[in-house]
Amino acid sequence: MLKIYGRRTSFNVQKVVWIATELNVPFQRIDVGGKFGGLNTPEYLALNPNGKIPVIDDDGAVVWESNAIVRYIADKHGKGTWSPADPAKRAQADQWMDWYLNHLQPGFMGVFIDMYKVPPEKRNQALVKSHIQKLAEGYTFIDKHLAKRPNMLGDEITMADIPIAASLYRTYTIGIDVPKLPNIEAWYERLKKRPAYAEHVMVDYSELRGY
Repeated sequence: MLKIYGRRTSFNVQKVVWIATELNVPFQRIDVGGKFGGLNTPEYLALNPNGKIPVIDDDGAVVWESNAIVRYIADKHGKGTWSPADPAKRAQADQWMDWYLNHLQPGFMGVFIDMYKVPPEKRNQALVKSHIQKLAEGYTFIDKHLAKRPNMLGDEITMADIPIAASLYRTYTIGIDVPKLPNIEAWYERLKKRPAYAEHVMVDYSELRGY
């Protein structure tokens, strides 16, 4: 059975359990990281020498880095659906997953850390503003892209949607002002109706607050 190591409140773990659930892949999720600890044990470091979550062990196939894991699960269990069979579409899926890491994640994670890990009186307001601006610019870019399609690659949801879509729940519940984004908002409403998204992405993360 697929083993997924990582706490359910981890954004990166959520991406993995979401796609596994969508594809009806049986898995065991093992609590590691955060209040559960265990990242520095020899046993865990043998799986992921970075000491980060998530990591999977799929009957001996060990993979770390959340986007790589999403690709692995999509390739193995969702070829032709979540993992596009057409080489051009597959490359486009990779393109958007990589775009997320380089362009949206810095602002997204920066805002989340500012709001949940740094006490208000200690926040660098200039840095907070910069993170919010980067996040808004990234979402505005995606909103324009979604004006002509319901999902990142078209009519069907694919692995290309996972990282960006997974960030929306926290963005809309973190308590920051984001621009009016009608296409993303419509996309988000559709995502919330997916049982796997509701179960694994829309979870209480209040315990992560560090102050």
